[in-house]
Amino acid sequence: MARLLIVDDERSLCQVLEIAFRKKGHLVETVSSGQAAKKKIESQVYDLIISDIRMPDLTGIELLQYAHETHNPAGFILITAVPTMTTAIQALNLGAYRYVVKTDTLVEELHLTVERALEEMALREENLRLRRELLRVFAAHNIVGHSRSIESILEMVRTVAPTTSTVLITGESGTGKELVARYIHEASLRREKPFVSINCGAFPETLLESELFGYLKGSFTGAESNRKGIIESANGGTLFLDEIGETSQTMQVKLLRVLQERSVRPLGGAMDVSVDVRLIASTNRDLKKMVANGQFREDFFYRVSVIPIHVPPLRERPSDIEPLARHFLRKFALQMGKSLSDFDSEALDALRRWSWPGNVRELENAVEHAVAVSDGRDGVIKLANFPGSVSGFTSSGQQEIQIPPEGVDFETQVSQIEKQYLQTALQAAGGVRSQAADLLKMSYRSFRHYAKKYGI
Repeated sequence: MARLLIVDDERSLCQVLEIAFRKKGHLVETVSSGQAAKKKIESQVYDLIISDIRMPDLTGIELLQYAHETHNPAGFILITAVPTMTTAIQALNLGAYRYVVKTDTLVEELHLTVERALEEMALREENLRLRRELLRVFAAHNIVGHSRSIESILEMVRTVAPTTSTVLITGESGTGKELVARYIHEASLRREKPFVSINCGAFPETLLESELFGYLKGSFTGAESNRKGIIESANGGTLFLDEIGETSQTMQVKLLRVLQERSVRPLGGAMDVSVDVRLIASTNRDLKKMVANGQFREDFFYRVSVIPIHVPPLRERPSDIEPLARHFLRKFALQMGKSLSDFDSEALDALRRWSWPGNVRELENAVEHAVAVSDGRDGVIKLANFPGSVSGFTSSGQQEIQIPPEGVDFETQVSQIEKQYLQTALQAAGGVRSQAADLLKMSYRSFRHYAKKYGI
């Protein structure tokens, strides 16, 4: 049984169709004008709308357009006594399910068309249900955690994913911002299209521009062929700009134009190329503070932060440490072919105590290290298997210091600790020095100095 709205200025035809479909068990309403149909669409929900194309006040095509503009989910079947190829193509391009010609067998043909349309709609609904279930599985296997903040993030993602609004994901390095961006894409209507990611901080400005916008042959030295840019490659899908706070204001102006005009112009090109992309950006920097300091354009900030999502650091959600560690243990044990299934109590205590300055990325690297060096004899990861930054912490949360009877070389010990911190931060930042410097609360210049000093 379905709820049908029949729209035709021939009242007699409305009556015939109403009787025919009521006999099939459907709920049927009829109106004899396009304007009356608009009022029905505004106040009622229908499964299918069967509308004549030629009516005095409003055409069936215009009614179909109105239904789309108001996001009405009803399927549309258009009927006409005067068929034309142009109208048929227009109707189907606008999303009409079928275009049916009025003949002596109209009632029988509409019965069959409605039956098929309802079957397809039921199949689509089932596919959507399965898709939602798969998304829950995706979240369970990739965005791991039981904290209230993670549950709130997942709920927000499910809410905003079907929209086309830009999203700004903020949080410290290593918190999993790209994972959230991918989940938004997977939960969106663009999931069948590309998800294209680029780290804005990994390229100098001139190279970033050519990567984003593409270029034509001969547009600059080394441009030996035409190349499509990343933005154009993401057409129809999602563009993820990681570390957008690293872009120059010149680049921000160009990206703002892309968002406003929905087009890009390759380097060396004279014409714009239309693009349809959803932008998701991320940053570990305070963009509001950068706007106040004149380092980030205010108009661009408001354009990219329509929907802000903040991913808190791991130290603020300690209840997520253990499930994340177990998730990574299963992952790496499977990859390395080792029979490891748990951590001993001492290792778990150390995991809970450590502050995780590199967040989830550091935890993942630490577990990978532990799995790699474990002999796997009893199936348990021990504290000694973890890097020194984790295993060297006592229950008081302070690093254990031991001085032998013969004494220690203080300068050498301090140097070793400094080197260890630099290496751990660099590992937690995935090898990105600027991010490692941020983790250690030092300038990039200072980090570079120490890295050179210790041969890192």
